[in-house]
Amino acid sequence: MPWITDADLRRMRRDLLFDGPERGRKLSRFWTLLILASLIATAGVLADSTATVIGAMIVAPLMTPILGTVLSVVTRDGPNLARSLLLVATGAAAVIAVGWTCGHLAPLPVVAATNAQVAGRVYPSLVDLVAALATGAVGAFALARDDVSDTLPGVAIAISLVPPLVVVGLTLESGAGDQALGALLLFGTNVGAILFSGLIVMALFRVGRLAGAPLGLSARQQRTAAVLVVAFVIAVALPLGASTSRSISDSLRRSKVTAVAEDWAKPRNWEIVDVDTAEDGIVVRAVGPLPAPDPKALRSALDAKGLRSADVRLELLPLDRIDLPGS
Repeated sequence: MPWITDADLRRMRRDLLFDGPERGRKLSRFWTLLILASLIATAGVLADSTATVIGAMIVAPLMTPILGTVLSVVTRDGPNLARSLLLVATGAAAVIAVGWTCGHLAPLPVVAATNAQVAGRVYPSLVDLVAALATGAVGAFALARDDVSDTLPGVAIAISLVPPLVVVGLTLESGAGDQALGALLLFGTNVGAILFSGLIVMALFRVGRLAGAPLGLSARQQRTAAVLVVAFVIAVALPLGASTSRSISDSLRRSKVTAVAEDWAKPRNWEIVDVDTAEDGIVVRAVGPLPAPDPKALRSALDAKGLRSADVRLELLPLDRIDLPGS
């Protein structure tokens, strides 16, 4: 991995840190873009529009102080580390507040059951962490190498920061606290991944060797910050692992229930149209002509296949078929 130059370090400080004579201008740009991106993302979620949400991802500037945190740790810049962390925290709170406020304008609760944009952000898994780690590495690499900086819009799309926070606000306003926690976990996963990947990339580029005299951050404090980042990634990985395990278990159980239900329905010319997981168990939906198959026979078949503990709700939709032959 080639070392970076003094010019590269100056460029990164200019792009990522909120200090110097341009501080006021940088802050006004950050807050203006963040509020506008929050409104765009909220509109996209409420309208269930993926294109609009992607637009908000490109506009959102929240990745700047997160990578600024990485750069401040590597260069042992205490004041800018505090500044960047404060911007991440207050920026996240502001986006949640925008989502919560706009949620009052929605005629119906904005929850996973009624909105695909919400559903895609409240059940994170280990796959999200892996994707965020890779995307964070690309983002840090693009900042260190100005010849690949044109990949940054793709990074903004790939790693979602503002949309999950908007979903936190919307689901909180709708009274779905568990879904709000899921979206907050996704945001935390992405932030932790950017910090972790960024520290590794900056270390590989040997950014610290060009930093000069440390500004308020000792070598011990620098190591502590790096350890905290690793601990944070591990902390978010634990619930993600549990969620992934539950998802795999539910998928396997649905597959088994589907196979048993199809064998139960076929002799009566019924068709299984859907098998889904609900809060109270597994829902099996079937359609077909009268008379309907015996539900008790399905229960017995499930028990015989080792699914005695599976709570199943059967929804039957009889079809009255009438042939109308032509002359």
